[in-house]
Amino acid sequence: MHNVSNLSVREAALNIVVRVGEGGGYSNLLLNQTLKKERFKANDSALLTELVYGTLQRRDTLAYFLAPFVKKKVKPWVKWLLYLSVYQMVYLKKVPDHAVIFESVELGKKKGHKGISSLINGVLRNVQRNGVPSLDQIEDPVERLATETSHPVWLVKRMVNWYGLETTKAMCLRNLERKNVTVRVQALKTSREEVIETLINDGFDVAPSPLSPQGIIMEQGNILQHSLFQNHLTVQDESSMLVGEMMGLAPGMEVLDACSAPGGKTTHMAEIMENEGTIYAYDLHAKKAKLVEQKAKALGLTIVEAKQGDSRNLRQFHENKTFDRILLDAPCSGLGVLSGKPEIKYEKSEADIINLARIQYELLEAVAPLLKDDGKLVYSTCTVDKEENEYNVKRFLEQHEQFEVDPDFHQELPEICRNLPGLSEWGLQLFPQDLNTDGFFLTRLRKKE
Repeated sequence: MHNVSNLSVREAALNIVVRVGEGGGYSNLLLNQTLKKERFKANDSALLTELVYGTLQRRDTLAYFLAPFVKKKVKPWVKWLLYLSVYQMVYLKKVPDHAVIFESVELGKKKGHKGISSLINGVLRNVQRNGVPSLDQIEDPVERLATETSHPVWLVKRMVNWYGLETTKAMCLRNLERKNVTVRVQALKTSREEVIETLINDGFDVAPSPLSPQGIIMEQGNILQHSLFQNHLTVQDESSMLVGEMMGLAPGMEVLDACSAPGGKTTHMAEIMENEGTIYAYDLHAKKAKLVEQKAKALGLTIVEAKQGDSRNLRQFHENKTFDRILLDAPCSGLGVLSGKPEIKYEKSEADIINLARIQYELLEAVAPLLKDDGKLVYSTCTVDKEENEYNVKRFLEQHEQFEVDPDFHQELPEICRNLPGLSEWGLQLFPQDLNTDGFFLTRLRKKE
């Protein structure tokens, strides 16, 4: 495919990082929109993705590298153009410095004026001549790790206090890398074996997921352009698939999905239930509940009843002890998905986490009475923050003595999870470096017999 865009790759990258970096958008959404609209050829699409994620992921490191060379305040787009340029000069060895400097100066001329392009030229030539400052100059190990991996100091401190420096370092470094895409096969329409065979024949490099019998890891190839993608496959992280696998579902059950959007876990559960029974899928926002409904329809699943509703108030619609299974995939800080959404780490604060933990706990307390006596409740989040995970579960069990962590939970985990460092009496904390999944927490509760 030839480029049909009037934009250069670097100009497109600059537009995205400025919007995301200045608080005006989400990296994954803006990147996907740009790739769709501009129709860059494959190599340029890959470079655009690299430039956008690399620059956003390493924002604070790049600011540290540039600090000795930029003495006065510059406009936001100039700052981001310098970040984008230094990212290429430091981290992309195949791109020659002179090409980076030339393109950046030209972009400076196009978007600004001669004075700005001269400033960009001067800064980048200085960086080329002198090299960037060493991170070893930062004496405090927590601050050094925060700068080296571009995470806020408060967040690194918080993680080091819980998990130690080595685990935190591994997690922060892993957050700088992009993961393989994984997909889930609609098992009522086809089998994983058939899909794998088709994809391999079509030139894809794939592997079966060890966390779900419906999961496939895409090691190479753009699955979004394959004909199977529309109605047979769903993009879903393996850690999210593990939630469906650990629900202990069977056809005919009454299931509550308390926070269901965008619907990946809802539809997975419907597939496991062989599209028999009922899943009440609630979301706080009507638009998002609609998305869940559309996703279920696209996959041919008819047992999902998607509704708008605050799951803290569901007892006005459902009697106590109604559901065989409840999934509370609680709204969370998202600190486990930083490799795909780097802007999250710059936007969240400790106050946000405390507020979210409170909402999560309220949700847990509100939905628990809806569980049948022999039912099971899975609590999950895509974060690695203990306040949102273990501490909430521990507090709930202390205040609701009739509940316990399901004794079968640990035995039913896939074998590959049974010796992970994040396994505790409260559940499983998956770190992003463990199995190359998102950072994720899940546990399963039940009433004591």
